[in-house]
Amino acid sequence: MRILLIGEYSNVHWTLAEGLRALGHTVCVVSNGDFWKNYNRDISLVRDVGSRWGGVKYLFNLLATLPKLRGYDVVQLINPCFVELKAERIYPVYRYLKRNNRKVFLGGFGMDYYWVNTCRTTQTFRYSDFNFGTQLRDSEGIRAEVREWIEGEKGRLNRYIAEDCDGIVAGLYEYYACYQPVFPEKTCFIPFPIKVEKLEKIERKSHEQPIRFFIGIQRTRNEYKGTHIMLRALERVCSLYPGRCEMVKVESVPYEQYQQLMDSSDVLLDQLYSYTPAMNALVAMGKGLIVVGGGEEENYEILGEKVLRPIVNVLPDEEHVFKQLEWLVLHPEEVRRLAYESREYVVRHHDYIKVAQRYLDFWQKEN
Repeated sequence: MRILLIGEYSNVHWTLAEGLRALGHTVCVVSNGDFWKNYNRDISLVRDVGSRWGGVKYLFNLLATLPKLRGYDVVQLINPCFVELKAERIYPVYRYLKRNNRKVFLGGFGMDYYWVNTCRTTQTFRYSDFNFGTQLRDSEGIRAEVREWIEGEKGRLNRYIAEDCDGIVAGLYEYYACYQPVFPEKTCFIPFPIKVEKLEKIERKSHEQPIRFFIGIQRTRNEYKGTHIMLRALERVCSLYPGRCEMVKVESVPYEQYQQLMDSSDVLLDQLYSYTPAMNALVAMGKGLIVVGGGEEENYEILGEKVLRPIVNVLPDEEHVFKQLEWLVLHPEEVRRLAYESREYVVRHHDYIKVAQRYLDFWQKEN
């Protein structure tokens, strides 16, 4: 098959492409490298936001690229906003792809209308980026997402593509729970792909050494992702148990340096409001780090996992996060077991070749 993957989130499409190529298929990845992360791609479409003519140059580059995006058996879009244009300008690009290729699929991999709408208008999730039970969260960042996806053209574009495309792939339980009730016949859950064989396994030397907790700070998304709550809980634990734990806090460092600092740690603190581990957490788990974050039962159920429970699940509450971190500090003998289970979990459910085969099965099934 000839497969075209457009857009990038945290290396999902490039890793999937590697799996598909290993299975003998021809794949082209078109993306901006996920902005500053600069992931690999075959065709680069990067918008220069610092230039006065950046938008015009980007549009000309896109128009020059479009003839190369024809004749594929499968096209998959990372998101309804799969190129760096205003939503209203994406319609003709989508229609061009639909007209000139056999099948087009939409990825449910991140922020979009169905995620925002489900979180805000249903009781599907006990908590999320947008709600605590029946109480809606409120911040400027959240209001901005609502304006864009619920009130703005992005939401209309999302609904149009979801209705029109040949199928929808959800990469996490949360996104499947948003799309499947609306599109039960054409929504499929497929886990994110991880190239585990490329990840160096990190071995903890002994129970006696301090446990190193790693937390990444994004100033613009701290409150939205709950990082500020996890940081406060971690600071309390480190203050209470000096010598038994250490904190590695990073903010706005290059990706390679970020990975090196994470690799020197034992535990990664990930997204507070998530039910499931996403790409950053899965890569860490593949290396043998323990993840403190989203590990609700719904995550294990959709994977069919009956035994492994490697994720230290936390509720969106500072005291609960503190207790879970404290438990790790007081039970260092559990760290090696959880680290082993973390890697085994990724091998079992996220191996990039197994995941690629599931994509092929779904794409070929949808007519």
